[in-house]
This record gives sequence, C-alpha cells and structure tokens, in this order.
Amino acid sequence: MADDPSVAFYAANAVDYAARDRKIPTVRLEAFLDRLVPGARILELGCGAGEDSAMMLARGFDVTPTDGTAEMAAEAARRLQRPVQVLRFDEIDALELYDGIWANACLLHVPQADLQAVLARIFKAAAPGCVFYASYKTGGSPGTDRFGRYYNRPTAAWLSEIYRAAGWLDPEIENAAGGGYDGEPTDWLYVMALKSA
Repeated sequence: MADDPSVAFYAANAVDYAARDRKIPTVRLEAFLDRLVPGARILELGCGAGEDSAMMLARGFDVTPTDGTAEMAAEAARRLQRPVQVLRFDEIDALELYDGIWANACLLHVPQADLQAVLARIFKAAAPGCVFYASYKTGGSPGTDRFGRYYNRPTAAWLSEIYRAAGWLDPEIENAAGGGYDGEPTDWLYVMALKSA
C-alpha cells in the first residue's frame, strides 16, 4: 500500500488537510456515542487530524486514534497531545477489544475487491455487542477524484451484503447528500452495524 495514490495524497497534504475548515459529523458521532456505555473502548480508523477523537475523549471515552498515513497521524498527535498509531486497514489484528469502532470517511478508499476482508478484520477487533460506524461516497463507478484519491463508491445493497458476509448484523444504512474536501456535491452512505452480543 506504500504506492497507494490515496495514501500519497494524505502524506503530501497532511498539514493543509489538517488545517482545513471541516464540519465535524456531530449528529452522527453523538448517535454513535449514545449507543455506548460511559468509558467504552473506541477504535478510530482514519482519524485524520484527530477532531473526532478529540470529541470522543472530551466525552470520557477510552479512544485509540489511528491513521494509515504517518504524516496524518503526526498531525492528529499534535492536536490530541497523545500518541496516534499508524495503522493500515490490512494491519488490523486486535481480537475482540473494542466496544465501538468509528471509521468516518476512510474505508471509502479501500478497493471494492478488498473491502469485505477489511470488514472481517474489523469484526475480529470488535468485542461482542460492538457498534461500528463507517461512511462511504456513493453514486457512479469506483475510481479516482481530481486529487488522485480512489473511491470505492458502493451501493447500499452491496454494502449490506458484504457487511453480513463479514459477520456484522444487518447494518442500518442512511443515504444523504453532502460534500467533501474536493468541494463537489456528494451522495453519502452512513452505515451503523452491530456485532452480536
């Protein structure tokens, strides 16, 4: 994955990306946190500049922030004043450790052919009863944006199928319009899934 153009983009643009004016997904993050007990263990994948982890930490949760790009992890560590692990999706190897897993706008870079295997790795890292949130750009075919970042652009039906195949209970999937770093109007799929208790 070292030659992954999406990783290369975040590595080269980490400082600017971290400094951008970003709207934190407060409503969805609060809904995710409200499903967890106080102090629950949360793994954040693709934490970027660490804003979401900061909000979770402020609420008293035991958060492990991670990012697949060393440069982004360094930006998050500066914001959070704590270590941030560099962790690629294909390196996730925890076993039944986390009560919640937050993967906002990051799994959308995983090639479609690899996504089920990544979801299965995440499932293994999840403790029984774990709540798992992820978001994906949808509409059109898989491909790259003008920055060279790859997007898998799944459909809701396909996502539901591969989540179940990876072990997750039937996911709740919401479709909504939004935007992103590129400033383009974007249709999103917001997915909340559970591991059987």
